Amino acid sequence: MNTIEKPSLMPHLNLPKIFPLLVSLSVLSICAMVPDCLFAQRNSDSDMPRQPHESWEQIAPFFSPPAAYKNQYGEYRSPLLFEDGKRVRNKRAWEKRRVEIRDKWHGLMGTWPEINQLPAFEILETIEKEGFWQKKIAFDWVPGQRTTGYLLIPFGASKYPAVITVYYEPETAAGLGRPDLPDRDFALQLTQRGFVTLSLGTTESTLNQTYSIYYPSIDEAQVEPLSMLAYAAATSWHVLAQQPEVDPDRIGIMGHSYGGKWAMFASCLYDKFVAAAWSDPGIVFQQDRPSINYWEPWYLGYHPPPWRKRGMPEADNPAVGLYPILLEKGLDLHELHALMAPRPFLVSGGSEDPVERWIPLNHSVEVNKLLGYTHRVGMTNRSDHAPNAASNAVIVDFFSYFLLLESHTR
Repeated sequence: MNTIEKPSLMPHLNLPKIFPLLVSLSVLSICAMVPDCLFAQRNSDSDMPRQPHESWEQIAPFFSPPAAYKNQYGEYRSPLLFEDGKRVRNKRAWEKRRVEIRDKWHGLMGTWPEINQLPAFEILETIEKEGFWQKKIAFDWVPGQRTTGYLLIPFGASKYPAVITVYYEPETAAGLGRPDLPDRDFALQLTQRGFVTLSLGTTESTLNQTYSIYYPSIDEAQVEPLSMLAYAAATSWHVLAQQPEVDPDRIGIMGHSYGGKWAMFASCLYDKFVAAAWSDPGIVFQQDRPSINYWEPWYLGYHPPPWRKRGMPEADNPAVGLYPILLEKGLDLHELHALMAPRPFLVSGGSEDPVERWIPLNHSVEVNKLLGYTHRVGMTNRSDHAPNAASNAVIVDFFSYFLLLESHTR
C-alpha cells in the first residue's frame, strides 16, 4: 500500500503503511501520536460533526510549506508582475493583473464558446444505493457533444455542497470502476460524507485513445483540448447548480492524474468553482517526466492528425503546437494557479508533485497574502503516483472544511 508524508510533524518524511480508509458520516482525522503515526479514522465518543476549528486542525499542517521551502520562489516569474514589468501593489491592481493573465492564456489556448448556463439534462437511470441515489444523466457539455455521468445524491439532501469529479471515465469515481484501481472512488467517498457529487469522464475518447475534447472537431480544433476540458467542466457546473439538492455557492472540483490536470485548468479558469483538489497532475511544466505530458496533442500540444509519436519530446520527435511556444515565452502553470486566489486549493502530490512543488505554490501564497488571506494553498505528499486512503482522507477533510464548515462561518 502507498504512503503519504505528514507535514504536521516532519514534512519531508514518508509515513508507514496505513489502514484502508473507513468512510462514514463521521469525519476522518489524522492521528498525531508519534512521528511515524498512521492515518486512521478518529476514535470519537460520538458521531457528531466537528466544529470548524476542530476540522481545521486536521488539515492545517498541510497549508504551510516545510521550512526548507518557505519563501522560496525559484525562477518562476511572479504573477504579481504585469506584462510590462510593473508590480501589483494592492487588490485593485491585482484584479487588473488577474484579467491580464486570464486573457493571455485564453488568447494562447483559444477562446471558449459561450457557456450554456441552463443546460438541459436527461436522467437515464435512477438506482437506490445505501444512503444515496445514483442517477445516470446525459447532457451536452460542449456544443454538439454529449456526455453521460453519474449524479450521486445523499438521501434527504437539500442545498448541500457538491463536488464534480473528473477522470478518464465516470464509473471509477462513482465506485463502479475497476477493482484493480483502488482509492479512486472520489465521488462515492464524498457522497458518503454528505456531498452531492457529479462524476464525469471522457469515455469515448479514452477508448479511442485521443483522451480529450476537440472543438469543433479533432481535425480542426480551435481551442487547446485541455482548455476545452475546462470548458466542459464549466458547463457541468451549471448542470449541478440546477439541482434542488445543491447549493450553487458551494461547488468544488477534483480529479486525479489526467483528471488532476483537468480539474486544475477548470478551477483556475472558471471562478464559480469555490474550492479544488488536484491529485498529482504535475502542477507545472517539466520536460523530463513522461507523466507531466502537457506536450501531448490532447493537452496543450494540439495539431491536426496525424499526430507526432506519443512520448517525451526528442530531437527526432519534437513537441509541436502551443506547448513549445509556451516554453519559448517562459510561461508556466503557476500563473494559472494564481487565478484561484483567494479560493482554496489542495495539491494531493505524489511522484509527479513532490514537496519541492512548494516553490511554484509559494507564488499563489503571495497573491493570497496581498489579498489578505492565509492558508488558502495546501499540499500533501506521498511517494507514489496512485492515490491512497491517507491522501484521500485529507482531500475529503479539505472539502469538508471549506465547503461544509467554513462556508457556514463566513
